[in-house]
Amino acid sequence: MKEIVVPNIDYKNNLRVTYDKYALERDSREMEDWKVAERSRFLSLLKAENKDKVLEIGAGTGRDSKFFQDQGFVVTCIDLSPVMVDLCRQKGLNALVMDMTDIGLPDHSFDAVYSMNSLLHLAKDEFSEVLLRIYSLLRPDGFFYLGMYGGYDFVGVWKKDAYTPKRFFSFFTDEHLKQETSKVFDIVSFNRVVFGADNPSHFQSVILKKNATFKKND
Repeated sequence: MKEIVVPNIDYKNNLRVTYDKYALERDSREMEDWKVAERSRFLSLLKAENKDKVLEIGAGTGRDSKFFQDQGFVVTCIDLSPVMVDLCRQKGLNALVMDMTDIGLPDHSFDAVYSMNSLLHLAKDEFSEVLLRIYSLLRPDGFFYLGMYGGYDFVGVWKKDAYTPKRFFSFFTDEHLKQETSKVFDIVSFNRVVFGADNPSHFQSVILKKNATFKKND
């Protein structure tokens, strides 16, 4: 399955409007068991590696950031949606309204970056740039958890989206995602969560480590 659509110039604003609109509904949802397992797997790694400071990109309502904070980590979280950020702050989180294509935080500030289903809202060229920015934000030996739906190539507004305005997505095949991430990071693990034979997509779970030999061109 492949559909390539030129992004609407207002796609970021539409994402902001959509997630502002549905923030409270999303805050009331129960977390799926497989997402709990994914989050716990990354937690175990961070504890084993004695990591401390975590940045969540696309924090949404703050559910995951609150989890890591409750586990003793120093957490900063960012989101494009002001309503989402307000919900994060109500949970006692250090939350900032920020576009992930322009993360205005100091380099080498974090031991780990966590992102579940946020980078899939980037255009493909933006995806590569954000990976480089995450590399800069991480300290040496830092880890990056990247989770997103994919399994096939797609760029555009999802026509079957139940939300309005409909959201923009970019999906990658497994091999393409491995190629893009391995340009900047070492792949620690790559797992797939499959939802059924009739579902063309699956969840791609990637744990990445900062590559000590990679040289970022400034």
